Amino acid sequence: MKIVRRVGASPTERGSVGGQACPDIFELADGSFAIIGTDETDHIDCSLPYDASRAENERIVVITRDTLVRAKADIPDS
Repeated sequence: MKIVRRVGASPTERGSVGGQACPDIFELADGSFAIIGTDETDHIDCSLPYDASRAENERIVVITRDTLVRAKADIPDS
């Protein structure tokens, strides 16, 4: 899978001193999105709504509100 572009502000632009180890969002060549976030599967899995589930190969990652809000303008409507 090839990364086409970063979606939203870089970690440095969001205030990360080192610009590393921070949440990030990328658009992939096939139109999917890749997310770098904190793996919170073990903490959130049991709290999923009854109509939500995840496959064994899926993880629940958490990104900061600021990361997503600052990416909003770069996310296509369709």
